[in-house]
Parts: sequence; C-alpha cells; structure tokens
Amino acid sequence: MAGVELGLIEGYYGKPWSWAARRDVISKLSAHGYGFHIYAPKADPFLRRRWQELHPPEAADQLAAFSAHCRDLGVRFGVGLSPYEIYRDFGTEAQSALAAKLEHLESLGLDDLAILFDDMRGDLPDLAQNQIRIVHWIAERTTATRLIVCPSYYTDDPILDRVFGRRPENYLEDLGAGLDPAIEVFWTGEEVCSREYSVGHLERVGRQLRRKPFLWDNYPVNDGPLMSPFLHVRAFTGRPAEIGGRLSAHAVNPALQPVLSQVPAITLAESYLEGPAYEYAAAFQRAAAEVLGEGLAAALHLNLTQVQGFGLDRLTEENVRRMRARYEGFDHPGAREVLAWLDGAYRVTQAEMDAS
Repeated sequence: MAGVELGLIEGYYGKPWSWAARRDVISKLSAHGYGFHIYAPKADPFLRRRWQELHPPEAADQLAAFSAHCRDLGVRFGVGLSPYEIYRDFGTEAQSALAAKLEHLESLGLDDLAILFDDMRGDLPDLAQNQIRIVHWIAERTTATRLIVCPSYYTDDPILDRVFGRRPENYLEDLGAGLDPAIEVFWTGEEVCSREYSVGHLERVGRQLRRKPFLWDNYPVNDGPLMSPFLHVRAFTGRPAEIGGRLSAHAVNPALQPVLSQVPAITLAESYLEGPAYEYAAAFQRAAAEVLGEGLAAALHLNLTQVQGFGLDRLTEENVRRMRARYEGFDHPGAREVLAWLDGAYRVTQAEMDAS
C-alpha cells in the first residue's frame, strides 16, 4: 500500500457516532489495512472546552472498551485532546490539570495521543514557541508511543486567518524547527477540505515542518452548515498513490454517517493498492456493494448526483418522495442513514460548532 499507514480520526462537528458504530467501522476497515483510530469528535466536551474535567465513569468505560477492541484487531487506539487555549497561560494550575487529564486518558489504554491546537485563536505572540513548550512537556510525561500535534494553522487556506486571526510569520517553520523530530504534525493540505494532494505540495510542507506531514484528510467529512446537507459517498480522487512516500501517515476524517463513510474509506485503500491502475468509479461500485449489498449499492449509485452534487436543499419534494420510497425498501443501516439525512437529522448549525 505504497508504505503509507491508513487510519481514522474522528474530528468532525455534530452528533458523535455510537460506540457500536465505531466498533463496526474499525472492524470492517481494519480488513482493508486501516491501522489506527483516533477518537476526537468535536462534540465531546471533555476533550475541548471542559478538557480539565475527567470523562464520567460510563464514558470512560466505553473508551476503555473501544481501546481493547482496537487492540484485539491489531489497530492502534488514540485520543485527540484539545486543551482549549492552554498556551495563553501554561502555569502551575494548567499543568496540574493537564497532568491529571493525561493520567486519566492513558489509564484507558492509549497508543496515540494527539494534541490539537486547531480552531482556536492564533494571532498571538510566541505562538509556536508556547505550543512547543507544552507539547514537549507532554512528551516527557505521556506513555503513548506516538505523539501528534495539530498546529493552529494546519493548512495554507486563508480562511483560518480570517476566522482565528492572521497567522504569525514563519509559524510552520518555527514549529518544525523547535519540535522534537519524533513528534508528528497534522496537515490538511492546501485547503481545509483539500480537493487533491500533490507530491510537490507535500514535499514543500515537509521542508517547512522538517518532517513528513501526518495527513488529516477532510474527506468524506460532511459537518457544518455548508457540508451537512450533502452525503459524501463518492470514491476518493486526487490522492495519487505516489503521495504515500511523502507522508508519515494518512488519517481520514469520516462523515457523520458511519456506515456510508466506509464506502469512500475502502476506495482510498484501493487507490493506494492499485496505484496508476486505480479507477474511482469501479472502486466505488465494489466498495458500495461490499458495505451495502448489491441492491442498495445500485440505488446509491443512481442517486450520487442528488446526494453529493445537489444536496438536500436543492432536492425537490418529488425527489425526496421518490428517494424515500426507494430507501424504505431496504432493511439496512446504510439505508436508514440516507433516510435520516432526508429528514434533516444530520444538519449541523453554526451555533453547534461555536459551542463545541
């Protein structure tokens, strides 16, 4: 598979998957070479705004059980922690809270620990230096065997500068120069949701970071008010197999629909496996048939333009009526995800994102 390590990172906004769905997804994808699963849904408050609090016992038990499930599959398990704006004041109180949080998370069984500085204000003095200090402090204390950091500016996309303030000059270069080479760094590409990745782009970013980027691929994720009215189920394109040699790993941020997410995820594995022989349309048909069965796969193929091209807001009442009748004929969780999408159950508002 071109030597690249594939895995999932749950980095979406909106309602998190159920634990049963997580077990099902990683069980299926591990058979296609997916080797890690990082739990980091934005709606888990104990990983973000309320990071200083420990997960309640029931949630902690579920995390520990899922960690054990991953281990049984030979899959690495990790957690993404977003210590909200901790770099503003990393004093004794913050350090004490972070130490307790790390001890709690590692008691659940961690292989990977991701420290996520994304979606926070970044136009601050000494941003890179403060984040390096925090990450190195964590590296000295964690028992996780892989530590990954998500920069505040994790893409070239200027939208981050508009929303979180202008990025400091030479931020990436300073972060790469200061971080221990053993620490991995996430990168989403030329955009937050990149259409494609080129060897040249990844080599340039690798030079800036002084290490191969750990790709955070925002497809097929479909969160937020703009994307949640769409189902991202088409096969992966724009990820040629030759980029694998320029990456430390390739993490897929999945869609809000766990069953449907498996379809494109399987095609990414095929893309790496087949290289120049990869054909995305045929890959979709094979993956959809495997996940959904032949009949439901054929129905979804028929509606690709409606679900991923038009989106829910551009469907006519007649479109919705016909699609509803079609998918009600299947007793399958994938069909129920399509029906719930038609009902608007997966919409994510800006207010939900702001509260996460």
